[in-house]
Amino acid sequence: MTKPLVGLIVGLANSDSIAFGCAQALKAMGAELAITYQSDKAKPFVAPLAKELDAALFMPLDVRQPAELRALFGAIGAQWGRLDFVLHSIAFAPKADLQGRYLDSSAEGFCTAMDISCHSLVRLAKAAEPLMAEGGAILTMSYYGAEKVIANYNLMGPVKAALEASVRYLASELGPANIRVNALSPGPVATRAASGLAHFDALMAEAAARAPLHQQVSIAQIGEAAAFLLSDKSRHITGQVIFVDNGYSALG
Repeated sequence: MTKPLVGLIVGLANSDSIAFGCAQALKAMGAELAITYQSDKAKPFVAPLAKELDAALFMPLDVRQPAELRALFGAIGAQWGRLDFVLHSIAFAPKADLQGRYLDSSAEGFCTAMDISCHSLVRLAKAAEPLMAEGGAILTMSYYGAEKVIANYNLMGPVKAALEASVRYLASELGPANIRVNALSPGPVATRAASGLAHFDALMAEAAARAPLHQQVSIAQIGEAAAFLLSDKSRHITGQVIFVDNGYSALG
């Protein structure tokens, strides 16, 4: 009998989170999940969702705290002895740096955004590697602003570009261990993180109007793509950025 997939979901903040749509799709696929919450303040919003998902583990993880990272992966090792996938769905930049011109962004704000939104993927991959002795899959979330200038995306454009480059380098380094690393690049979705962008409602409306399918993407649709990329059905796909944006990015 085939063992169910076991995996870690990082970045679930509330029921509107992309990570929640992904977790629902993975749960429907039969996966067992470990769910994290960012802080005690966030815990009451995430706890009911973790219960709904029947999470095997529910633990704190501020990716800036090495002790919490060690405790989490120690618990995963004790619970399952292995890890089949990691979903990284985290993005943050200080509001002043996010809403101002990239030209005016502070060094501190840039470093904070890069550390939480990008290098945290590297740290998670490093922690997951020993538990993926038989292979595994790692998935993160990007956005088209990594490739093209998107009005008001500002600081996050270069940060997401670094994230996409990290996906390629991690895929190359972890490939010999049969660990795949990919990114999804969804169209704009009304998440808590996105709410920090100036004029985000206009961005969503413009994307839906211009995309060939003339729709806004949902967290459920993103979740379906994530479940595919974290399953064995995509075992020959790695180092890629896959768009889930109703064709918007195809227009250039």
